[in-house]
Amino acid sequence: MDRRGRILAVFFIMGLGFALVVLRLVYLQVFEQSRLAARAERQQEQVVTLEPKRGTIYDRRGRELAVSLDVDSVYGIPSKIDDPGELAQRLSRILREDPRRIERKLAGDKHFVWLSRKVDPAKAAKVKELDSEDIRLRSETRRFYPKKALAGPVIGFTGMDNQGLEGIERVYDKMLRGVNGWVLAEKDARGRMVFPGGPGFQFKLPKQGNDIILTIDEVVQHIAEKELDAALASSRAKGGVCIVMNPRTGEVLALSVRTNGHGRQAFNPNEPQFYKPAEWRNRAVTDAFEPGSIFKPFLAAAALEERVVHPLERFDCSAGKIQVADRVIKDAHENGVLTFSDVIAQSSNVGTIKVALRLGKDRFYKYITAFGFGRKTGVDLPGEISGLLRDSRMWSGVSIGSVAIGQEVGVTPMQMAAAYCALANGGTLMRPYMVSEIVDHGGETGRKFGPQPVGRVVSEETSAQVNRMLQRVVELGTGQQAKPAGYSAAGKTGTAQKIDQRTGGYSKNDYVSSFVGFTPASSPKL
Repeated sequence: MDRRGRILAVFFIMGLGFALVVLRLVYLQVFEQSRLAARAERQQEQVVTLEPKRGTIYDRRGRELAVSLDVDSVYGIPSKIDDPGELAQRLSRILREDPRRIERKLAGDKHFVWLSRKVDPAKAAKVKELDSEDIRLRSETRRFYPKKALAGPVIGFTGMDNQGLEGIERVYDKMLRGVNGWVLAEKDARGRMVFPGGPGFQFKLPKQGNDIILTIDEVVQHIAEKELDAALASSRAKGGVCIVMNPRTGEVLALSVRTNGHGRQAFNPNEPQFYKPAEWRNRAVTDAFEPGSIFKPFLAAAALEERVVHPLERFDCSAGKIQVADRVIKDAHENGVLTFSDVIAQSSNVGTIKVALRLGKDRFYKYITAFGFGRKTGVDLPGEISGLLRDSRMWSGVSIGSVAIGQEVGVTPMQMAAAYCALANGGTLMRPYMVSEIVDHGGETGRKFGPQPVGRVVSEETSAQVNRMLQRVVELGTGQQAKPAGYSAAGKTGTAQKIDQRTGGYSKNDYVSSFVGFTPASSPKL
């Protein structure tokens, strides 16, 4: 090809290239215009989430137990920072955090990184004093518990993004959290968010979370915790539970849990990071234990309801032991001839088992389940278990005697409290509950919760008979230290041996000690 031909070939190829470019531009601007415009708009826009204010948790008299307050969070703009190392050192002294971690966050070309979320006001003020365009503050809400450790395992706590993680905060998270809002922002050439004004401004305001009113009474809760702490200190126990309920309604007025032993600070939901999960777990519903003698009144109620025994019937307990199948069960203290009322008052294993053998395992099992054992109570707390109760068809020959005195059965403290409420209120099992009302802030009608009967367990006559027997426990029997000044009371003591993990048998040194009762005895309120 001569020179002229080569020049023409070059011009032809160049012209063809320009033609293709023109055709592509025409295609993009005519046929793809709508799609590309929308894509460009999306690249320039960003939806910013507006966090709602979490609802407040109150006690039954309107006292605040959990509130949300506006605090500052610290963020940085790494793309604008020239010396992240030097800035990280300054920030670490203010935030009291690892400077290497801060430096890693500030290095790079991102337009936004969180440095420290929901900091104390004093730290936020010092960050402001830096007067840096690259380190800024953004307002967020933070959960505070003004009563500190009061009812900590009951109320629970929230995570950094205000989601409920434990306790009431977790069970009612959806209602407390509210609904997120949003605002449509634009990005400038440097990637910074700009909020345009005018009629085209698009947004949706967040909906505040609902408030919750508990059945808990702050004063009763404080007394329960104070008394439980005193009991732990005097007995040097590893932990304990104290529950106060209204027997006629099932309202939980106080629920105190100590799972960290004598001398350890009670769980404070303001600082959950300083505690182990075992220390915030609500063992009133998550843990089962063998109840021991506090289980005997349910045998008494069943036997009286079935009319297989009379309260004044006499039993010879002088031997202090009884053979049940291949096992010999003894009394803690030798007793002579006792009425059935005194069998309960003196907590005689022998007398209790004699009545249980007369009642029979199938009828006894029917009443145990009717009192709510072996299934969840339905209380509005997370992690509740059913306890341990084998079907009577699986009982061994000794089981009738063991179960009658509170062995071979695992109960939760909440199950036990609810069952005693049935003994106290005339024979009706009530579902325990923690929340009395949900208050809506969006104009909708809130919800109120009231007593929920589960079913009648025994007659009012039987309930009254057991009541009188349990009064004798407090007046003349093993529970005399539980008698309150100025009031009548009824109740039952229990001392159950714990299982020795090494031998698999009952320990001779480790016990679960319990008392369950109600007052005033004639018309129980607690």
